[in-house]
Amino acid sequence: MKMHQAGALLCLGLISADPVPAQEQVDLDEIRQQMEQLRKDYEAQLKALEKRLEKAEAQAEQNRTELVEKETRPVAQQRASGGLGNSAFNPAISLVLQGSLNSYSKNPDSYSLPGFQLGGEAGLAAEGFTLDETELTASANVDQWFYAETTIALHDDEHDSEVEVEEAFAEPLMLPAGLGGRFGRFYSDVGYLNRFHTHTWDFHDAPLAYRAFLGKQYRDDGIRMNWTAPTSTYVMIGAETYAGRQFPAGDETDKTLGDIQTAFLKLGGDIGASHAWQGGVSALIANVHDREGDGHSHDGNQAGSSFSGDSNLYMADLVYKWAPNGNRRQRNFTLQTEYFYREEDGDVIFTEGGSSALMDYNGDQKGWYAQAVYQFMPRWRVGTRYDWLNADNDLKVTNPGGLDPDEVISESGFDSDSHDPERWSLMVDWSPSEFSRIRAQYNHDESRPDKTDNQWSLQYIMGLGSHGAHEF
Repeated sequence: MKMHQAGALLCLGLISADPVPAQEQVDLDEIRQQMEQLRKDYEAQLKALEKRLEKAEAQAEQNRTELVEKETRPVAQQRASGGLGNSAFNPAISLVLQGSLNSYSKNPDSYSLPGFQLGGEAGLAAEGFTLDETELTASANVDQWFYAETTIALHDDEHDSEVEVEEAFAEPLMLPAGLGGRFGRFYSDVGYLNRFHTHTWDFHDAPLAYRAFLGKQYRDDGIRMNWTAPTSTYVMIGAETYAGRQFPAGDETDKTLGDIQTAFLKLGGDIGASHAWQGGVSALIANVHDREGDGHSHDGNQAGSSFSGDSNLYMADLVYKWAPNGNRRQRNFTLQTEYFYREEDGDVIFTEGGSSALMDYNGDQKGWYAQAVYQFMPRWRVGTRYDWLNADNDLKVTNPGGLDPDEVISESGFDSDSHDPERWSLMVDWSPSEFSRIRAQYNHDESRPDKTDNQWSLQYIMGLGSHGAHEF
């Protein structure tokens, strides 16, 4: 009986023994193995992502560096290397359409800048809807030796539309050691804004200083030579000689070369990955022959003035640009300013109602503008600009020619009447793509004495065809 009891107890003990601890050990081992495998997979994926990040950062830095180099290299070097998208023999053709709807609270036909003789295209755009400027451009490497480009412009001139050759030039591609050149008709490289076509401007109109000193923009028939230093900092020096057929020299058509000489120095570089700058100084020396401008007769007679003498213009410019890590697509900011100082000395002939008076004229004039443009999100920008001018002109009537000397001085256009023209501007623009832009702008213009002109404009810019990289 005891034996049977012992066996029963043994069987009962075996049956009642708990098998869970052994099973738990198996589960723990499996969990540890799975965790170890997950850790290895995570580390492998992390290393792969780190390599992709390093590669992307390196590519972004390379793209940014190439973009900065392209923006700061001379245009001729970009073309020689194919940087502007021109094939060796097929011309790149582009068409830019520009137009605007303009409104003024004062008569735009009586626009003036007291103390400054206006010429060229310095007046205001026509009121109402107007064709600002349509440009047709063709460019290509002619061969391994030369690059050529021409721009034909269609624009409104008062009540008529005119077609003109805006630029037509060639550049040698074979020059060594950083040398570059240009010959034909082209925009001067003095200052900063002058060399850019109007469709690339940040505002609808030119700064007051460009109207006063350069007739909006200076271009002429001439020759340029420039040299770019082989340094990490952008250094470029150059000189130009022109025939002097355009304002501020005059409009004679029988000139050759030499009536206008220019010289310029440009510097630029990067500050880290997000900042870049460019500055420069330049001079334009003109031998002026019969530079004509409108007078301001108080009795309704047709009046005008003609200046002959020396005109020496000096300029300084500075541009700062910011974009996060060099990427301008999302956000960017540009601060731009230029300063102008001019000395003029010579004779002025004032004509009114068939009579002419002669004056001695010695002028000291200066002006500047500053503008800031911020792209706060893709496709949208806002900007503001301030302009200021001052003319300290010494005028003396040496032969009144039967006219009243005081009226000759006041109506000649050279008398500032102790007024310094100034203007505030605000703009906002939207670019659906890199080929189109719609811009609204307001100017609080105090160019004329005792007259505030509230100027409004709505502008469109449309680009078709080839679209090369813009300079810095």
